[in-house]
Amino acid sequence: MKRLLAPLVSAAACLALAACQAQPAPVQPSKLADDVKPTVKAPPTDLEQLAGRIVNQSAGVKEGEVVLVSGGAENMELLEDIAVQVRKAGAFPLLTVGSDRLAKRLYTDVPEKYDSQADQRDLKLAEVVNVTIALDRSTDEKLFADADPKRLAARAKANEPVEEAYVMHHVRAVEVGNGLYPQEWLAPRYGMTAEELSKTFWGGVNIDYTDLQARGAQVSAALAAGSEIHVTDANGTDLKLKVQGRTYGVSDGIISAEDLKKGPANMSVYLPAGEVYTTPVPGTAEGKIVAKKDFYRGQEINDLTLTFSAGKLVSLTGSGPGFDKLKADYDAAGEGKDTFAFVDFGINPNVKLPANSQLATWVPAGTVTLGLGNNVWAGGDNKTAYNYGVSLAGTTVTLDGKPVVEAGQLKL
Repeated sequence: MKRLLAPLVSAAACLALAACQAQPAPVQPSKLADDVKPTVKAPPTDLEQLAGRIVNQSAGVKEGEVVLVSGGAENMELLEDIAVQVRKAGAFPLLTVGSDRLAKRLYTDVPEKYDSQADQRDLKLAEVVNVTIALDRSTDEKLFADADPKRLAARAKANEPVEEAYVMHHVRAVEVGNGLYPQEWLAPRYGMTAEELSKTFWGGVNIDYTDLQARGAQVSAALAAGSEIHVTDANGTDLKLKVQGRTYGVSDGIISAEDLKKGPANMSVYLPAGEVYTTPVPGTAEGKIVAKKDFYRGQEINDLTLTFSAGKLVSLTGSGPGFDKLKADYDAAGEGKDTFAFVDFGINPNVKLPANSQLATWVPAGTVTLGLGNNVWAGGDNKTAYNYGVSLAGTTVTLDGKPVVEAGQLKL
């Protein structure tokens, strides 16, 4: 689940491969006969051009910086392209790669007694890394479906100091995925084929960031002028919260010089970009959030309802095997898990989901996401390791009684 501020290089996901030192020239393979040449699938977008945009425009990598690049082995070409672009900028890439097998074994094969250890490697890396660039990965959505919630909570708690270290050292972060990274299992959830999801995802990533930056500034300025947000939906969602005097962040695909002046909460971008978000006045969230269908660790949740009073979660109900796992993880989480955390408005016009989609997600224009728990990424001060959000595609949102989103259509 999105999103702790820094895309950390967790020991449960990554294995360091190279620090891009000079290497011996590779041995060239013998030429294959035409009838045995492997079929090479064309990449879904111009990966070299994308790598350049991520490094130079989104992350703003500078000469002499150290850049941590992480992702899955299935995305090796893009990871390598990013590493090359980093070096072309005069910076130094550290490439790490993970796999489902490694992630699972680092849970199943490592003794429980080590769950409370903070990752000392990541703590050290936070002192030397200037930028992290992470590609989402999960080829098996049920990889941790049988994991012990108490063990996962213990590991998350142990690594809270790691996130704080990345924040303290002002490490810039770019995450590529944002809940939409094309996966075979994910496409049907959005009512798409794998090819349609890929086209939607890369179309969202390749939007003109300069235009999106201007759009984000316009929307955030309009929202910042109000004091009370009221979110309603035909599914039963009815939530009010105060936002008077709160600052708004924008994920527009670029970490600009102005963002750097604003501090850590503005030093991360999530691609596809296109979000405007804020945190509530503490203690003001009242009402309920409803999701008729959601999925958690690959299993279905029905009629999920989160009820808030005085800014705290007072009831969490639902049904289905996914709800049982969600509730178990929530129960095992630590202090701060029950606090209403953020409201997030999608503003990306290039990401459009079909009407039969079972899920909503952060970035399509008019989507509203509401969540609890950690909100450091949004400019808040709740550092708990737990966070959870619900995205709603057909909501109506008023700001001081005036519609800003109407039936899922952004009006600003």
